[in-house]
Amino acid sequence: MSQTPESLKATLDSVEDLYSVVKTMKALAAVSIRQYEQAVQSLVEYDRTVEMGFHILAKERYFAGKSLVLTIKEQNNLPDPKIGAIILGSDQGLCGQFNENMAKYAKNKLQPSSKPKNLFLAIVGSRLLPYFRTNSYQLANPFMLPTSTEGIGETVQDILLMLDNWQEKHKISKILLFYNQPTSGSSYHSCYQQLLPLDRQWLLSLERKDWPTATLPTFTMDWQDLFRELISQYLFVSLYRALAASLASENASRLAAMQSAQKNIEDHLEELKAQYRRQRQSAITSELLDVVAGFEALT
Repeated sequence: MSQTPESLKATLDSVEDLYSVVKTMKALAAVSIRQYEQAVQSLVEYDRTVEMGFHILAKERYFAGKSLVLTIKEQNNLPDPKIGAIILGSDQGLCGQFNENMAKYAKNKLQPSSKPKNLFLAIVGSRLLPYFRTNSYQLANPFMLPTSTEGIGETVQDILLMLDNWQEKHKISKILLFYNQPTSGSSYHSCYQQLLPLDRQWLLSLERKDWPTATLPTFTMDWQDLFRELISQYLFVSLYRALAASLASENASRLAAMQSAQKNIEDHLEELKAQYRRQRQSAITSELLDVVAGFEALT
């Protein structure tokens, strides 16, 4: 059924309004990507300081004949360990297959890892939650994502409190973190990090790595207290970086979706405008013919 010029004009106005919304969302996504990328970059020195703390402690324990690597090895060799997985998704839509890809990646990695009764999940982002409700995972209370960089620290503190509860209540010995990492432009890839136990190869490299100056720093507090404090800071910076990277990836996916939507709307607008011009021209021609016919009838 062909539309009248008036109805076509109304459709055109609606599509142009949608086009304006898509352009605004595209601009906001581009700004947000930069904001979260800067948050990741701001952690470089913080992360380096924490690593230097581990470096000093690893060297001290190595020279004392009680390597940290042996302690971590004992934790890794626990029979049938309980695993806690933190999976980062999104709270908002219009971001393509961002959550679907994350859910598929996490399930593939977790499937051979542990029995369902020994697998505990914490979902960050309500849009990701439906992908795991149908499975026999033990779900913690979901977390909401921050809407800006200012809220990332608070979300990280909430997750750290949950990790303390996991270890105290369920004796979880292995913590995995799944998130999306931005690459170039509007693309990203899924990845994961083992938060606990610490990577043995990383600690071993710190033991063997030379200190950059001639004098190795020392410490006076109990090494176990220092170790716990360093792990706390390590968890904070790892979670903060992952959340910022995931939010940047979400906006990158949204930017790609909005670019595709903008292209489709532009094509549709051209088609509607051409149709409107034809309809309008046809209506004008019809009106002119009516005027000519009326004039001829009068004369």
